[in-house]
Amino acid sequence: MSKLRQSVLVLLLLAAVTQLHAQAAAPAEPTRVPWSSLNVDQQKLLSRFSGQWDSLPPQRQQALTRGSQRWLDMTPDQRGAARDRFQQWRELPPDKRQQLRDRWEQFRSLPPDRQSELRDNFRKFRSLPPDQRRALRERWQSATPQQRQQMLQHSREQRGVRPQSYHEAGRAPPHAARPH
Repeated sequence: MSKLRQSVLVLLLLAAVTQLHAQAAAPAEPTRVPWSSLNVDQQKLLSRFSGQWDSLPPQRQQALTRGSQRWLDMTPDQRGAARDRFQQWRELPPDKRQQLRDRWEQFRSLPPDRQSELRDNFRKFRSLPPDQRRALRERWQSATPQQRQQMLQHSREQRGVRPQSYHEAGRAPPHAARPH
């Protein structure tokens, strides 16, 4: 597969993700993006759409425009990593791809502070040595739901974060234990 073709495939994936994000945050009436407003590099990258650009929905034009600019702003290493991720994505079975889409939507529906907390946790996890990551995965996978809740609570306590609810902490509210 040629580099240009790979680049376009990665761009399409980025555009699809960007389009999902744009649909959630876009105004009610998206505006069209004139082909002439794209810079020369974007037009080269999106050349396969040039003949049909005016017939594309405005949301798609905007997503492709943003995705192409993101691609052009990447370093060669970042583009290589994006190609690799796209190839991994394409090799996933359809049900696994749907599961990941669902998880992404679930993540996007969380409040910004919770998203930030999860990103921080992910960064910390990724910075651990591989053997520690493997041990944590195994511990999590073998834990019962109650043990998982306890692990989450312990982690929050170590970071000084109060749980949002008693249910989230795996405990009953104080009034539930009182006799009537």
